[in-house]
Amino acid sequence: MKFIDEAKIQVHAGDGGNGVASFRREKYIPFGGPNGGDGGRGGSIYVVADRNINTLVDYRFARTHRAERGENGQGSDCYGKGGEDLVLRVPVGTVITDLNTSEILADLARDGEKSLIAKGGKGGLGNLHFKSSTNRAPRQFTHGEPGEERELKLELKVLADVGLLGMPNAGKSTFIRAVSAARPKVADYPFTTLHPNLGVVRVDHDRSFVIADIPGLIEGAAEGAGLGHQFLRHLARTSVLLHLVDIAPFDEATDPVAEARAIVAELKKYDESLYQKPRWLVLNKMDMLPEDERDQRRRQFIEEFGWEGRCFIISALSGEGCKEVTYAIMEFLEQNREAVQNTEPQGQDAEPDSGQ
Repeated sequence: MKFIDEAKIQVHAGDGGNGVASFRREKYIPFGGPNGGDGGRGGSIYVVADRNINTLVDYRFARTHRAERGENGQGSDCYGKGGEDLVLRVPVGTVITDLNTSEILADLARDGEKSLIAKGGKGGLGNLHFKSSTNRAPRQFTHGEPGEERELKLELKVLADVGLLGMPNAGKSTFIRAVSAARPKVADYPFTTLHPNLGVVRVDHDRSFVIADIPGLIEGAAEGAGLGHQFLRHLARTSVLLHLVDIAPFDEATDPVAEARAIVAELKKYDESLYQKPRWLVLNKMDMLPEDERDQRRRQFIEEFGWEGRCFIISALSGEGCKEVTYAIMEFLEQNREAVQNTEPQGQDAEPDSGQ
């Protein structure tokens, strides 16, 4: 199935039913009084996160969603039936934004999480509410209120612990194949990855994390060039970013340092908070270098790039060095989660370790 991570829809909550003006009519009760019932409330619209759904493709074709209208009131003190609520099921990780106000209405990060996005209208009042000592035969009633109408943007952000960042052909898809059971497409041309791929990396029997392979970035991605700008949003939920760099070409035609700087610049231009996330450097394709040149090439790159954080050198193709990276990530994630749990009872916001 094609990966669909964005959709625009219209939702219309149900209108409330109208109240009614009615009077009691019986043979031996000539002045029975008002008995008009209220209208039923309109149905509301909710969204629920469902882990069994993984794309927003259904909402590309069904763009308008309406909840049921409330029934009108009736005589004999009969109230109208309320409209049925409408529940829209979306993938876990969906963010719902009002297009007119830019307000985020829901951020569904957990399976089963539910949120109200459009409230149904109240039912109108029947004339029994208007009787008084001076108005014994009221003919007033009110109409039901209209339900809320919204234009919404549904945006799916992949839920992953680790995000892979890098130029096309940096070896991200090969890396995710090496460390997980995921099998993304791998080929020797740009933009092999056309949609985010998720892989579960199992370190031990009960220790694992989720890694996301994001389509490669190119210069100008934040303004819409290439494919990467469509998927940078998926890095927002990750705890750490792995910046993969093809270390093999170090000549006049291809400059890994310049490419790495371009990626960092696009990241910062797109979102400052994303730029501030913990980010590790992973120098890939060391199998293409002679053994006696690998350490020298690593030091040369770090010096020219001006890198001071954590750095690994690996070969995603042969798997050399990949295990060390996964164990380091697992340790970092466990420490980060423990730090958050320790600060929660005091009501303080935990600042994650930069990892750089």
